[in-house]
Amino acid sequence: MPVTDPFRQGLERGWITHDGSRLEQDLTLEADIAVIGSGAGGATSAQMLSAAGFKVLLIEEGPLKTSSDFHMLEDQAYASLYQEGLGRMSKDGAITILQGRAVGGTTLINWTSSFRTPPQTLQHWAATHDVSGLSEHEMQPWFERMEHELGISPWALPANANNEVLRRGCEQLGYRWAVIPRNVRGCWNLGYCGMGCPVNAKQSMLVTRIPAMLDSGSALLYLARAERFEHDGQRIARLHCQALDAGGVHPTGRQIRVQARHYILAGGGINSPAVLLRSKAPDPHGRLGKRTFLHLVNFSAARFAERIDPFYGAPQSIYSDHFQWQGGITGAVGYKLEVPPLHPALASTLLGGYGSDNARRMAELPHTHVMLALLRDGFHPQSAGGEVQLRGDGSPVLDYPLTDYLREGLRRAFHSMAQIQFAAGATQVTPVHSDASAAASLEQAHRMIEALRLEPFRTRLGSAHVMGGCAMGDDPRHAVCDSLGRHHQLENLSIHDGSLFPTSIGANPQLSVYAISAKLCDALAGRLAQSA
Repeated sequence: MPVTDPFRQGLERGWITHDGSRLEQDLTLEADIAVIGSGAGGATSAQMLSAAGFKVLLIEEGPLKTSSDFHMLEDQAYASLYQEGLGRMSKDGAITILQGRAVGGTTLINWTSSFRTPPQTLQHWAATHDVSGLSEHEMQPWFERMEHELGISPWALPANANNEVLRRGCEQLGYRWAVIPRNVRGCWNLGYCGMGCPVNAKQSMLVTRIPAMLDSGSALLYLARAERFEHDGQRIARLHCQALDAGGVHPTGRQIRVQARHYILAGGGINSPAVLLRSKAPDPHGRLGKRTFLHLVNFSAARFAERIDPFYGAPQSIYSDHFQWQGGITGAVGYKLEVPPLHPALASTLLGGYGSDNARRMAELPHTHVMLALLRDGFHPQSAGGEVQLRGDGSPVLDYPLTDYLREGLRRAFHSMAQIQFAAGATQVTPVHSDASAAASLEQAHRMIEALRLEPFRTRLGSAHVMGGCAMGDDPRHAVCDSLGRHHQLENLSIHDGSLFPTSIGANPQLSVYAISAKLCDALAGRLAQSA
């Protein structure tokens, strides 16, 4: 059955787009509102403001790739759709950070898991970080609206064998588990969500908000890096962007100036602080780029006698929050358990090894299962997260120290994952760690895990969730923005993305970004209309 490409059809109808790589001279663009970043926060804001009658310019650093370009091939997808070609790392190189970098942002390449912000998290923000207006009751209609508009509901088909391991193990042990809500419509259950959806079933920003914005007459600028704001300490006068080549790597030398009445920064938890750092934005209390949080992730691999085929089917459909809040909100770090899909290149990198060892692991891939733990950092008084800094060339990097607090959580997560995998029938379990070997029993696994040195580079660590760095809160001494997303010092700047979060959230963040951005954007549209 042929699949149409609605985005290309829209381009043929005359949507207003600007390709930075094709510019032959410098360019000046004007809009009512300029939005930097086309992911969950930026595209949601751009669409809502465009629908409210404002002329919006949506700006994206990455390329424009549509379903016609998605061929379910890792080498193509990772190079063109991810930050730094899937090579974004923490400052010390110990943590791999997966973020999208194309029109649609991370919504283009995530695994579709869509959770509401946990009520415990919202309560903590109000009590500890002076956040107002985002209680569970106040957020409920916004969660419901986003779920309705983006097709978010619990996955209705049976879990694939990969996710079934998590369900079966939790059932055996009496641990809580549940079905993951996914933002899909007419999903073909292919399992290649991380490479861009070739059938437009994933309700990413590429197929929902951005087409709606362009249909309203607003414009898209891509392959353009937002470099810095020009400001006087109180108001932004204009935004300076660099045009990038078709690969999205090298500046072409062409400059793009953007003048707008209001600016929305939605580049995510690393790039949004970076724009403000390059702009030398007012930061009287030294909060910018600080308290940037990851859901730090460690992994446990298992071998099963039966086929798991972890590369087929909906990537994530079962989760467990059994260990998420056991120590209370501010106690020992909690963690959410999920499974990742394992396509060959990703699996080879994750599982490690060289030569015959790696060849053996890859030969066993159809019988391999991997579980991951998302550590909920930032709630304990002594967990300050990381800091976004600038390299000498102005590019951002996240310094994320591995603390004793996090190490203790990693060790407990290794124990929990091994226990569940053996309960589900695994014949061997191997913590994904340089010093680990395959354990044939749970007792052997527990002894090995207790002896592991949980140091950077020995423990394989990653994250696909970056939060904070431009934290919200009504006290400017402790926050970059107020609870409405307004920058505390620059009066015509708002921030609408996960960088607003005062902590990590303890759930895959895309629905939180959708709903919070929509709520903030609704209020912003009202303020701008009144001051017109």
